[in-house]
Amino acid sequence: MNIISWNVNGIRAIVKKDFFESIKKLNPDVLCLQETKAQDHEAEIALSQLNAFHNYFNAADKKGYSSIALLSRIKPLAMTNDMNVAEHDLEGRIQCAEYPKFFLVNVYVPNSGQELVRLDYRKKWDADFLNYLTNLEKTKPVIVCGDLNVAHTSIDLKNDKANYNKTAGYTQIEIDGMDNFLNAGFEDAYRKLHPKEVAYTYWSYRFKARERNTGWRIDYFLVSLGLVDKIKSVKIYSDVLGSDHCPIGIEIEV
Repeated sequence: MNIISWNVNGIRAIVKKDFFESIKKLNPDVLCLQETKAQDHEAEIALSQLNAFHNYFNAADKKGYSSIALLSRIKPLAMTNDMNVAEHDLEGRIQCAEYPKFFLVNVYVPNSGQELVRLDYRKKWDADFLNYLTNLEKTKPVIVCGDLNVAHTSIDLKNDKANYNKTAGYTQIEIDGMDNFLNAGFEDAYRKLHPKEVAYTYWSYRFKARERNTGWRIDYFLVSLGLVDKIKSVKIYSDVLGSDHCPIGIEIEV
């Protein structure tokens, strides 16, 4: 199974670029999109060309904000939205597709914000999300994909010292949150296969960051340990344009 994850930073904007051509080349069995910034019916219209897929959406209550979509060639056994925690379930951040051998969770983790105004909230979110994942894992293994809004170690961002504990996505609280996922039995699939590779998935639109490759790796596949030996490849498609993030992909034997 080829799973592609991509923070598109606005589905209605990206489909006016080379989005459909990119998806054709990436050829996913499952496509997980984050930050679609669209209500369900708006995302459905924008993605209507992808008619070989079963389409599922989870929009934020607030229009034009957050929101995610999951498109699957194989119809999942079941689809659910959100983690069933009231304070977290208004922003369209989680989808869970159940397949015969695993759960696939599409997630757009909250950003801690300018001046870290949401850092306390983010800490709570991470803890509740981990609880949600470990409950799923009691039934079958889990693959998590999406924008986790954290660079885990210094190799995962260009300017680590300048950003540490100052910039959203690289505070010790967020790093500890990622440590907690890994310590609970989830593997960072890209790092498992590429332990020392410098590769980024996000570049600011400012300061010619992408041209200069001043980036961050904040998009991930986290995989239950029981599935790690099934991973065939994990790729970062940094040459695919259209968003301030690039797609990432995993091929896994299921």
